[in-house]
Amino acid sequence: MNFTKNYLKDEWILETLTKRSMQLLRTLYESGKSTSSYTLSIKQDELSKRLGISRQALNVHLRKLRDLNYIRTGRGFIDVTEKGLNALGLSSNPAFILVQVSPAKRINVYEKIRQLAVQRAFRIAGDVDALLVVDREKLDDTLKRLYAIDGIRDTRSYVTIENIR
Repeated sequence: MNFTKNYLKDEWILETLTKRSMQLLRTLYESGKSTSSYTLSIKQDELSKRLGISRQALNVHLRKLRDLNYIRTGRGFIDVTEKGLNALGLSSNPAFILVQVSPAKRINVYEKIRQLAVQRAFRIAGDVDALLVVDREKLDDTLKRLYAIDGIRDTRSYVTIENIR
């Protein structure tokens, strides 16, 4: 059995996934397309045949994965969520933007950064003032939006190549 950690209201709760649920999650991930989640467009009959299980059994596993927020489902698609990727020990490869801010304009700059569509944003100490984690596909758009903010002195961008661990 595989255990994953779920952070809920200052407590770690262990969730048990069966071998079949993990196999299904891996199949969805490997067959999916990377966006902010992994999306798979497949009919349930085809997926159940690929896994060698009945459609009813597949529905039980899909419901469990959906209830645990490992996947999202809708008509004609299944998304493996970031939580699902984490359960598999995977993560999408983001881009990082290091931002230098003019000291007199920090409050305004941080407020505008809070409004950007980024995965995470941190104030940090050191040679730079902020670190933004963005989807690789949104890097160019995020940089354009950053350039429009008065008080940003410099940015440096880094795109991840692969997840080492």
